[in-house]
Amino acid sequence: MKASAPILEEVSEAPRSASEGSILTRKDARTITLKIPAPRGQIVDRFGEPLVQNEVAYQVALKFEQFQDVDRDYVVRWARERMNQLGGLVEISYEKTDEELYDHYRNRRWLPLYVSSQLSTQQAKEIEGKLVPGLVLYPVYRRLYPHQSIAAHILGYSGSVGKLPTGPINFNEPLWEETEGRAGLEKLYDKQLTGEPGMKRLLFDEQGNKLLEEQVKRPIPGGTVVTTLNLKWQELAEKVLRKGCERGAFVVIDVVTGEVLVMASRPSFDLNRFIPGISTKDFKALQDDPGNPLFGRAFQSAYPPASSYKPVVALAALNQGVVTEFSEVYSPASIRIGNHTFKNWSKIPEGPINVKRALARSCNTWFYRVGIDTGPSVFLNLSRKLGLGEKSGLPLIGETPGLVPSNDWMLKNEGRRILDGDTANMSIGQGSLLASPLQVAQMMAGIGNGGALPKLSLVSQIQDTRGRVAKAMVPERRNWLGLDEDAVRIVREGMRDVVTKGYGTGKSGALSYTTLAGKTGTAQWGPPRLNQRLAWFAGFLPYDNPRYAFAVLYEGKPGQTVSGGRMAAPMVRNFFEPLEDEIKDIIAPPKKALVVVPEAELEAEGEAAPVLEIDDTEVLKAVPIDESELENIQRALPVEDEPFDEAIENETEEVE
Repeated sequence: MKASAPILEEVSEAPRSASEGSILTRKDARTITLKIPAPRGQIVDRFGEPLVQNEVAYQVALKFEQFQDVDRDYVVRWARERMNQLGGLVEISYEKTDEELYDHYRNRRWLPLYVSSQLSTQQAKEIEGKLVPGLVLYPVYRRLYPHQSIAAHILGYSGSVGKLPTGPINFNEPLWEETEGRAGLEKLYDKQLTGEPGMKRLLFDEQGNKLLEEQVKRPIPGGTVVTTLNLKWQELAEKVLRKGCERGAFVVIDVVTGEVLVMASRPSFDLNRFIPGISTKDFKALQDDPGNPLFGRAFQSAYPPASSYKPVVALAALNQGVVTEFSEVYSPASIRIGNHTFKNWSKIPEGPINVKRALARSCNTWFYRVGIDTGPSVFLNLSRKLGLGEKSGLPLIGETPGLVPSNDWMLKNEGRRILDGDTANMSIGQGSLLASPLQVAQMMAGIGNGGALPKLSLVSQIQDTRGRVAKAMVPERRNWLGLDEDAVRIVREGMRDVVTKGYGTGKSGALSYTTLAGKTGTAQWGPPRLNQRLAWFAGFLPYDNPRYAFAVLYEGKPGQTVSGGRMAAPMVRNFFEPLEDEIKDIIAPPKKALVVVPEAELEAEGEAAPVLEIDDTEVLKAVPIDESELENIQRALPVEDEPFDEAIENETEEVE
């Protein structure tokens, strides 16, 4: 302590900035206070598996000596000699002019001057022993996306806030470049992911030797964003897309909770290319890629929903009594509406058919007629209740609202009200109707739920650095659907027939372990000159007690003949079949009910069983119910809707 007193006294008289100290007068004593940027918080999947985390990286820096009686040329030459030796070891990403080198020495020689790109731990180990005096390795935090391109369009990426300061050293400067969210969840939850910086104090003597380095305040990492995504399922969906198409999307939603479990877009891109920064050349290459990998097709692109929309028209017609389960509508190969002929996709007549067969066969002419009889306002209003025509409310950047036209929209954009020809087109999911794969999956979740459209969620929790939940998602309804139960049942059965009947268009999507309800679709899309089509397969499973809703989109190439049954449906099967054991456990019915009876009754019936006694109190036992006695079991009484509500409040042509 006695030895340090003079030094502290001398430091107290030191200039406020390094620029006040001449390199000739040797005023090199300094007290410097620096900010320690906090590591950003993690983004994880529903089970805590990391989707975004941090790692320690290294940068090579020039560490100037405290020279005596040297000029500018000597300082620059000293720095250049070391940078030249570094050239064969690592990439020098921070080129420095002679003026920048000398300016750093004159004003900031106590601090490192970073001259290399960021290196991994392994790379740092390989070059550590080859660095000459004056070159040092400094550790920094950097973002890591351990699964490269998985969920890239959702997660987004972070980037540098700005370059490190130059000139005189200021109080509380950052030790290394700070980062901020630039896209996706990284940007939308930047405040929650950004921690609290720490503080470090450095003390140098008159010769520039470091006497003390103390951490005055420890940095506090950012919070954790817990998503609803299932990493295993997301990886599988992206693998299925890679094998099944060049461009497409896959979405899976929990029908009960509204949680988004999978939202994949193809093609994708490696998020690590943006860390710590992407070059102009590489970014332009991504922008110019014809596959448009930066575009999240699952939620940013709007497509004609095609025949995946037909269940909505069927529901509306059944709910309004326009058709019944067994009423038949004659369905020819084509019908004439105004001056236009509207054809069935198969170009053959189906004859008199009911709603289930119309769904299974995806008969256009049935839906043309029934759509017109039902009226566009009826099925378009139901579309809006099912989430079409507006954004989902999820934390997504650039999400499309899609389009559900109205008379006002048609007057403004087409110069007419909705005519019968428009109604016929929209009845098969064509015309002005547009939806994203996310919206189509959400629509199927509503049909699967039957009573309500669940409010979607992508983030289930925000946790602080100690793991305490700062915010949690609670399942909510978005809209009551107001649908007749029989109407929902009939449409579900029709969608089941799409997959299970020999005449169904979606047989290739059938699963071995449960019955899936689905709807295929194929639509004309894009400029007519490209002759481009896309294919859909959307639905839910199991058909009789839906738990998971899905939508798969396949973008065809110009001139390519595609169909939902051949392109999209097999991808659904390839996704759900490997998950058989997992899904069977989830969708299995509850175990057989147990009834509690006193121990004495068991003994009276001659059934010996061990009795647990605590304070002479008889312990009740659970035994399986005999199904023959079910009529003697008291039933739960139905709950009136009104009190229940209050309780809730309180808490072109298609080829199939």
